[in-house]
Amino acid sequence: MSDVKKVVLAYSGGLDTSVILEWLKDTYGCEVVTFTADLGQGEELEPARAKAQSLGVKEIFIEDLREEFVRDFVFPMFRANAIYEGEYLLGTSIARPLIAKRQVEIARQTGADAVSHGATGKGNDQVRFELGYYGLEPGIKVIAPWREWDLLSREKLLAYAEKRGIPIEGKKKGGSPYSMDANLLHISYEGGILEDPWAEAEEDMWRWTVNPEQAPDKPTYIELGFQQGDCVSIDGETMAPAALLARLNKLGGDNGIGRLDVVENRYVGMKSRGCYETPGGTILLKAHRGIESITLDREAGHLKDELMPRYAKLIYNGYWFSPERLAMQALIDQTQQVVNGVVRLKLYKGAVSVVGRKSETNSLFDARIATFEDDAGAYNQKDAEGFIKLNALRLKVAAALKRK
Repeated sequence: MSDVKKVVLAYSGGLDTSVILEWLKDTYGCEVVTFTADLGQGEELEPARAKAQSLGVKEIFIEDLREEFVRDFVFPMFRANAIYEGEYLLGTSIARPLIAKRQVEIARQTGADAVSHGATGKGNDQVRFELGYYGLEPGIKVIAPWREWDLLSREKLLAYAEKRGIPIEGKKKGGSPYSMDANLLHISYEGGILEDPWAEAEEDMWRWTVNPEQAPDKPTYIELGFQQGDCVSIDGETMAPAALLARLNKLGGDNGIGRLDVVENRYVGMKSRGCYETPGGTILLKAHRGIESITLDREAGHLKDELMPRYAKLIYNGYWFSPERLAMQALIDQTQQVVNGVVRLKLYKGAVSVVGRKSETNSLFDARIATFEDDAGAYNQKDAEGFIKLNALRLKVAAALKRK
C-alpha cells in the first residue's frame, strides 16, 4: 500500500477518526493531513487541533464554512422546496458535498494523493462523500477504513486506541446514548432506543426545540423577506445567510417547531429510523412556498413540484455534483427570478403557518379578477362554458362508448 504518500482525513477528533488517523499511518505508512469543518454544529473545534497535534499531524485544517454552507448549498436546495420521502429536510445530506469539495481542494493544495472519511459501510454518508470526491477529482484514491479494517465494535476501537496511545476522553456522565450529527440546518439522532421503530423518542433526547406542549401560549409573528427565492431578512433586518438561519433556528426552537421522527429508505438498501430537529429549515420551507404561491406562474410551480422528489433523491443519494442536479438547479433558479416579497408567519406550539404574503413587484394575485364581488368586467364568466365543454369532450366520448 506504499502508493499512498499523503491522505486528507475528514477529522472530528472523536474516537473513530482518531483511530482512523493512526490506522492510516500503520496500514499505509503515509502522512495524514486532517480537515475539520465548522458547519455550525455548535461544538468547540480547537480541541480537534490539539488532538491532531498530539498524534503528530503536521498539516491541520480547521475551517469555518458556515456562510458557504448556507449560501451555496442550503439556499439552492430550499429554492427547490426539497423534501425526501415527504418529510426529511436533508440536513445531513446537504452537508456532505461541501466537506467532500473542501477535502479535494486541500488534497490539491497539499499534494495529497488520497482522501479518507469515517463513514461506515452501512450508511449513506460513504456514498455521498465518495460521489463528491470522484465528481470533482476522478483520479483521487479513496480510503474507507470501515470497509477495510476488522475494528467493527467500540471495544475493538478502544483496544486499538489504548495500544497506540491515543488519548480518548471518557463519555460524559449523562451524555447522549444516540449517534448525533449537527450543522446549521439540523441535528439528527440515531441508535439507542430509536432502533425500535415502535418506541417513542425520549423527551430529554431533543436538544434544539422545546416540547411543543410546553411552548409559549402566545404565538410569535415574524416577517421574512425574499429576493430571487432566497430569504434575506427577518422583520425587515437584512442578514447574511448563516446568521439568518441561526436566528430562525432560535425562533423555531423556542416555539417547538421542527421535530421529526421518520423511518427512511437508505440508498444502500435498508430502512433506518431517525429523529431530526430542523426548526429554521421548517420555517424557511413554509415561508418559501408562501412567497412562491403569490409570485410563481402556475405551470412553472407545478413543474417544480414534479421535479422536486427527484431533485431531493439526488441530494439524499449524494449526486450534488451530477449533471442532472446541475441541470435541474438551472431550471429551478430561473423560476426564482420573480420570487421576491415578504411572508408573514405565525409560530405557535410546534406549528408554523403562513398568515400573509405580498410582493410589490412580482405578485400575480389580481384582486379585480379573484374577487367574489362585482369585478367590473375583468373576468367574463360566460367564457367558462366553452372551456368546460372542450375539456369534457374526451370524457363525454368515453362515457358514450361505455353506455353502448
